[in-house]
Amino acid sequence: MCRLTNAEFTQLMRQYQKLIYTVCIQFVHDPHLAEDLTQDTFLSAYSAIDRCEPQYYKQWLVRVASNKCKDHLKSAWVRRVQSSDDDTLPLPRGEPPDAAPTPEDALLSNVGGEELTALVRGLRQPYGPVAVGYLLDGKTVAQLAAELHRPPATVQSQLFRAKALLRQQITERRQKE
Repeated sequence: MCRLTNAEFTQLMRQYQKLIYTVCIQFVHDPHLAEDLTQDTFLSAYSAIDRCEPQYYKQWLVRVASNKCKDHLKSAWVRRVQSSDDDTLPLPRGEPPDAAPTPEDALLSNVGGEELTALVRGLRQPYGPVAVGYLLDGKTVAQLAAELHRPPATVQSQLFRAKALLRQQITERRQKE
């Protein structure tokens, strides 16, 4: 296979730039980071494009982009830094991971314990039992999965959604005050 000229590669970039950006934004949910990963994808592709048949450029670029995004999300830096909607900073080196406030701690500090308990107990099915068991009773996901006869992944998803519902309810209450 022959190597693409700069003009041909530039045309390839223009043709697939939006597609690759869309793939990246689906993974990272951050426009600036998606732009960076899109650029990284094309930089990597430039050096290895001669290994791919022309009819497979689109699929290959999507695969390179998804791998770049997955590598980024698996990186130690991303795992250490809190999500952007938390107002916490990454832990300094040497501090134990237990020192970081958990989302549950943040909820408890922003809402009174009794109010939070009432909100958790008031969640609709199937989120209520999962949230009560995890947040109020201190059970693990594995314990809840066995107790509720659900796969652990299902319990984890329901717990994630329960926390999102609680966040939404707390935000709505704050806006009314």
